[in-house]
Amino acid sequence: MATEWRRALGFSERLTAASNMQVSTKAYKQAHPTCAATEASKHAKASEEVCRKTASSLSEYHEFIGNAVRSLVGSVTPGPEDDSAPDAIATDLTSTGQQIGRYTNAKHYSDGIFSEVFKAVAPSESGETTGSSRLVALKVTTPDMMTAPHDSKREARILTATKNDHIIPLVETFQQAGGRLVLVFPFMPYGLDGLLPTGKLTSSTRRTVLHDLFSGLAHLHSLGVVHRDVKPSNILLASPSGPAFISDFGIAWSPTDPASEPADRKILDVGTTCYRPPELLFGHQAYGTKLDMWAAGCVAAQVVCLNGKTLFDAGDLGSELALIKSMLETLGTPDLEVWPEAAGFPDWGKMNFMRYPARKWRDILAAVDASAVEFVSQMVVYESSQRLSAEEALEHPYLRQTSSG
Repeated sequence: MATEWRRALGFSERLTAASNMQVSTKAYKQAHPTCAATEASKHAKASEEVCRKTASSLSEYHEFIGNAVRSLVGSVTPGPEDDSAPDAIATDLTSTGQQIGRYTNAKHYSDGIFSEVFKAVAPSESGETTGSSRLVALKVTTPDMMTAPHDSKREARILTATKNDHIIPLVETFQQAGGRLVLVFPFMPYGLDGLLPTGKLTSSTRRTVLHDLFSGLAHLHSLGVVHRDVKPSNILLASPSGPAFISDFGIAWSPTDPASEPADRKILDVGTTCYRPPELLFGHQAYGTKLDMWAAGCVAAQVVCLNGKTLFDAGDLGSELALIKSMLETLGTPDLEVWPEAAGFPDWGKMNFMRYPARKWRDILAAVDASAVEFVSQMVVYESSQRLSAEEALEHPYLRQTSSG
């Protein structure tokens, strides 16, 4: 049978392939230095799984693995000093690139776990003046190759159902040969992950970005939608001062979408390393919108500190145990008095943790405005019911302050 080679794949051969994919992980990290270690590892694992599923023989499997690694290593090329600048992007698009659907001069921009993003110029529509073409981002996916919770068809449906001023607009979708589905978005030249390390965000801009983030989340949560991957790289900006948009709904969950899991059996492998809330780490599958609020609180901590450093540390390997240890050292080791909902978590009580005292928030977020410290502290809380909702966050004094920057 055509699939016999998969069952006969020996341990040593799998080990060799895994070793090759480690090279892919390192290359991905080099090409995308702001991504977390586990995001790179997920990308490598997903690439290997696609190779295994699509190969028709053992030799073709190894050939596909080699091609994937070489392709990724080849994508690590130096760019302009500020590749995110709109002028640099527009200049780069003047040379010939690929044609994807009706979009010409499409140039590779970035890779996701199950997607490839191109930047291109949208053709002028009827009635538009010459030179009015706009930049777009083309997210090229192959739905049949995606594994849960990734689903680009569901992503398109959720984006269509949740239109809002602070959610990335879906311009259109279209099919391509090979079962590909392309999602088209306005091109946003800035990501919060790239702006944070510069230290150049003014206090006014910081509030603007966070206000836009929580405005978008408030709209999503009012519809019962859980984004499940709130992090700086998924917050895109039209300019360094905003407005900001929530992007990447590839693993979002909706109570009304037929492709979403049952509400009490949601997938646990969601979120990105340091932004994953504690309930995920203890096996709670009936999580809700407060999952996003923990992650958003972690993002807010980075924004108010303006140093790009994450609130929690999962180590170089993105270990869940390292993440739990970092949480305990920061917030203190919880008991059921502090975290009563944990009594119902499948993995609660399976391990005994060292007892750490809770650090004071003014020490965790040193040299930060007291209002900002309080703001973060009311979202990064073990008990999910005690976290601010997105609507409550918008009413917090920190976001309502006015500042000249």
